[in-house]
Amino acid sequence: MSSSPYANSAPTNALVTPLLTDLYQITMAYAYWKVGRHTEEATFDLFFRKNPFKGEFTVFAGLEEVLFFVNAFKFTKSDVDYIRDVLPPSTEPGFFDWLLSLDCSNVKIYALKEGTIAFPRIPVLRIEGHLGITQLLETGLLNLLNYASLVATNATRFIKAAGKDKILFEFGLRRAQGPDGGISASRYSYMAGFHGTSNVLAGKLFGIPIKGTHAHAFVQAHRSLDDVKQTMLDGVDFKALTLKYRAKMQAENTNDGELAAFISYALAFPQAFLALVDTYETLSSGIPNFLAVALALHELGYKPNGIRLDSGDLAYLSKEARRQFTEAANTFGIPEFAKLTIVASNDINEAVLNSLNEQGHEIDSFGIGTHLVTCQAQPALGMVYKLVEISGQARIKLSQEPSKVTIPGRKQAFRLVGANGSPILDLMMRCEEPNPSPNHRLLCRHAFDEMVRAYVTPSKVIPLHHLVWDGKNGGIQMTLPSMQEIRQYVANQIHVMRSDVMRPLNATPYKVSVSPDLYEFMHQLWAEEFPVRELN
Repeated sequence: MSSSPYANSAPTNALVTPLLTDLYQITMAYAYWKVGRHTEEATFDLFFRKNPFKGEFTVFAGLEEVLFFVNAFKFTKSDVDYIRDVLPPSTEPGFFDWLLSLDCSNVKIYALKEGTIAFPRIPVLRIEGHLGITQLLETGLLNLLNYASLVATNATRFIKAAGKDKILFEFGLRRAQGPDGGISASRYSYMAGFHGTSNVLAGKLFGIPIKGTHAHAFVQAHRSLDDVKQTMLDGVDFKALTLKYRAKMQAENTNDGELAAFISYALAFPQAFLALVDTYETLSSGIPNFLAVALALHELGYKPNGIRLDSGDLAYLSKEARRQFTEAANTFGIPEFAKLTIVASNDINEAVLNSLNEQGHEIDSFGIGTHLVTCQAQPALGMVYKLVEISGQARIKLSQEPSKVTIPGRKQAFRLVGANGSPILDLMMRCEEPNPSPNHRLLCRHAFDEMVRAYVTPSKVIPLHHLVWDGKNGGIQMTLPSMQEIRQYVANQIHVMRSDVMRPLNATPYKVSVSPDLYEFMHQLWAEEFPVRELN
């Protein structure tokens, strides 16, 4: 593995180690080791049963961190000493030696491409290898993928709700569930299509554009115009110039402390002036004070950016702000002032975005915080990790709930695309079956319903699973895509996916089918594993 450019890659969070697991993974591993079964070949599927947010799609995210996790998977002596202390004294010493020797050199992982629009039951990962190590990977893999995919999906829904050409920024670090929740939210919302974040560390780690202006505290820190201690910009008394424009606007009754704050901020950032205008009174003070400073900047050759609204009736305030901007543009002969940016924040969720669109608004950009990063509409995705084959024998988990019955054996999936370029359905097949071909008629079956089936003749067939990790052949088996490449990949998929599948309310379920061979194989195994009842 040393020849790989990723040989020394490790997860972003140093807490992601083999010890980041549930105790029962270790006790199962010991039980396998105790009877000599830990080196049997096993296959696990990692998948989800239901899309989040009452929608019909999920954005798969977190693959890079998974690959770095398996790449760096190694128990330390300190880890093993701790495990020795918590397991019963009767645990054989050889087990701890085995743990110290473990890595992922006997593991293969097949996965969807990061950013793939994914659907229930299609494995996002297929993990193959020795039973002991593949069992120990479960919790770490689920931890790395569940939240990443959930927040990427949430971000995609916010983008769709905001509407075409709107700019969205992630502003949720202070409300996130701890540092890793904040970093992951910034990373995966940007991956899904957000335009930037307020999170400085995420910007450094992942190259995400960072954005932000000042807070209310900055405005409150200025009590009067006397708090502007340095007034010169490019050799001009900027405070005096601003006061001249305020007088021309006949807006002398605005809050002087607020104006002082705006002047100070503009002096610090004359090329990036965007003001938070709702500290005191938005329409009669905040916006006129902003315009006075913006006009002064314009006279000196700078281009002001705009305002941020953080409270109140956002639809109404944005329309009134646009009216004042247009009025100033006409009065002072500066057409571009009519198009100054209006940013809105304040606990925005999908329902707020939909309401704003219904009312009509003039908001250009949204800062989304709490509801995005906490996934407040649904706090967990619910991916699961299920054994589907052991020592070459397919295994099935049965349940009285069909949704919890697993589809056995090693499987691969294909996306069948129609003549119009939109996907028709995803088809799961046994790995032993020949791959489907374009323009070849296929029978596609519902996994559990005998009567639901259809013939499909795809114009294009896209393999969904790719070998991404092979421990015996160099580890990571791909050139990891850049963040920009994944963003474009997500956008392209959303573009070609049917709109009725992607809509936020009452979406059409996307079809996930199995081949006739897999259908028959699964139901035969089901019959074998479920005893026939005796009725008296």
